[in-house]
Amino acid sequence: MDENDPVDAITLAWLRERPGTPVEGIGVVTRIWQLAKIFGDDRRRMLAAVDADPAILDLLSVLRRSGPPYRLTTRQLVERAHVTAGAISQRVARAEAEGLVVREPLGAGSRSVVVTLTPEGHALVERLVDRVLGREADLISGLTAEQRTALTDLLRALLDDLQARLGEEKITPVGSG
Repeated sequence: MDENDPVDAITLAWLRERPGTPVEGIGVVTRIWQLAKIFGDDRRRMLAAVDADPAILDLLSVLRRSGPPYRLTTRQLVERAHVTAGAISQRVARAEAEGLVVREPLGAGSRSVVVTLTPEGHALVERLVDRVLGREADLISGLTAEQRTALTDLLRALLDDLQARLGEEKITPVGSG
């Protein structure tokens, strides 16, 4: 451990102050929290600079990735966006008010609702997706291709294990819930 590294310093301080304290997670969990904050803050700043709402962009992106005709039920949106039905409802309402999506009943007498990307919503996603994903690629460009693959595999294994052990099916924003 490097005592000049702030996260390692936390680990070393706990070991000094409370020998036997379980510190194995500090190096991983603290760094993941810090990275999540850095990535989230950077994305919010970038989108704010172009007056785009991250939550609405997420909704539009889910619809865009679904392929033509860019329509999903609200239940499918909940599953694919990994947020609650209430969050989807709010996002759809805001996006609809901005003319980015339309929603309509799935069929006559159906309580299900289908949400469709409008041409304006499609244009917004097309305008922003390369900007967002390009920025994220730039942020991790300090890692080699092999390091990115290894990190991706390790994070997938950790996430899969935690979801299986904790029963977590939904991924929520950092610190919520």
